[in-house]
Amino acid sequence: MIYTNLSTTDLKVSKICLGTMTWGRQNTQEEGFEQMNYALDHGVNFWDTAELYPVPATAERYAHTEIIIGNWLKQTKRRSEIVLASKIAGKSAFTSHIRTTGFQSQSLIEAVDNSLTRLQTDYIDLYQLHWPERVTNFFGKRDYPIGETCEWEDNIAEVLGTLEKIVASGKVKYIGLSNETPWGLMRFLEEHTTNSKLPRVVSVQNPYSLLNRLYEVGMAEMSMRSEAGLLAYSPLGFGVLSGKYLGGKKPENARVTLFPNFSRYSGDNSIRATERYKEVADAHGLSLTQLSLAFVNTRPFVTSNIIGATSIAQLKENIESVNVQWNQELEEAVNAIHGQIPNPAP
Repeated sequence: MIYTNLSTTDLKVSKICLGTMTWGRQNTQEEGFEQMNYALDHGVNFWDTAELYPVPATAERYAHTEIIIGNWLKQTKRRSEIVLASKIAGKSAFTSHIRTTGFQSQSLIEAVDNSLTRLQTDYIDLYQLHWPERVTNFFGKRDYPIGETCEWEDNIAEVLGTLEKIVASGKVKYIGLSNETPWGLMRFLEEHTTNSKLPRVVSVQNPYSLLNRLYEVGMAEMSMRSEAGLLAYSPLGFGVLSGKYLGGKKPENARVTLFPNFSRYSGDNSIRATERYKEVADAHGLSLTQLSLAFVNTRPFVTSNIIGATSIAQLKENIESVNVQWNQELEEAVNAIHGQIPNPAP
């Protein structure tokens, strides 16, 4: 396994991060336990979850993923071996079963406390704001939503003020953002620069893959120059970049098969690009999964690559992607396709 520091902190995190959002929905607790055991035994010490999980989110399954992780931690007593990340859900129509407020002070305090209770731990290493409170282009929106109601009172200093108290209490070590834009990251960093007592953002969790390289527009430079690296999610585009959906296939129990409304990475251009990337993988003796994950692993602005697996076989292949030797020939081949079919799945 390859390890990197989480920004300027002394936390060493594995280049592969264990994603967990299928546990409690597509995966049972027993299967979640099996994945955690396998991942940790193979060097994956960084795990990411959220109060929102499992996805799709429902009131009946609220926070089941955190509960599963907490049960594993209680049983194994291996908390000190992992770097654990979680998130507070933002305000939106599909999270009304969680809360109807945004990142208000009491909401943040209660969310952290509730996650700690479910996770059966005294602290969370990285606590993230799952998406911005303001209206902007995240979750598959390519462009800024001109014409929508974008009024928002800038409360970033207040949010950081609450997080400062939570960090001081020892319940959270570091903070991060998710589904954020260059402007948003800049504002959070600006507040820390103005008042160094406020916690500094150490990471941004955004989508990034061969089908969606929009992070490279603005955010990559921000990550590198401000040392707030990317925690890349959906590196296989809901499994599309594994190739398992090519040819119109609908594998049983696969995410897009079970939840066809998750079509973010399944458009015609995405399929055309995926077919082209598979040709590159085949020509170099790699699986499409290996090629896709190795691309993300080797970007200089990526701190860790969040993989999600529903089987041990998938998890094994994902972890082993760190062993792929990336070279200039592969770089030029994927960039040629990207130049012809750029960012088909924002």
